[in-house]
Amino acid sequence: MITGGPGSGKSTLARILGAHTGLPVHHMDQIHWQPGWVQRELADRVRMCNDIENEEAWIFEGGFSTTYDHRASRADTLIWLDLSVQLRFWRVVRRLLRDYGTTRADMAENCPEIFHAETFAFWRWIFTSRRRTHARLVRLVGEHPHLTVHHLRSRSQVRAYLAKLSPTQES
Repeated sequence: MITGGPGSGKSTLARILGAHTGLPVHHMDQIHWQPGWVQRELADRVRMCNDIENEEAWIFEGGFSTTYDHRASRADTLIWLDLSVQLRFWRVVRRLLRDYGTTRADMAENCPEIFHAETFAFWRWIFTSRRRTHARLVRLVGEHPHLTVHHLRSRSQVRAYLAKLSPTQES
């Protein structure tokens, strides 16, 4: 289970871990959105998340706290990417500019990176949701003591975590 705010690197980390472990990778953005930036109905999102969470093994990245408790009860590991809001905001803006007009692999079909009616609200949410999200994740960790938790607070901690996955190669 990988969680963190927008721009924290959840999708990238999930892809790396999927390649490393061979586990199937699931992206919340592909569940949340339907083609053309249409938000999927809540009941459908819950059902889709629960279907994944009930599988034997998976890597599931993304938010949607409605299913956090169920997801955490089924997970063995929680990776919490808790990077600074300034860094995350910069990454989101950079991603928009870099990928403008294209749909990312971790996004639902036909959801290209563009400026749209919700762009500025999304950017504002990045800054205003940090405390609420932090409190929710602290509670989640406390209520699921079986989880192996990796609370990564910086890019260097993420790099160190990834370095531990791959054995060092000697020449």
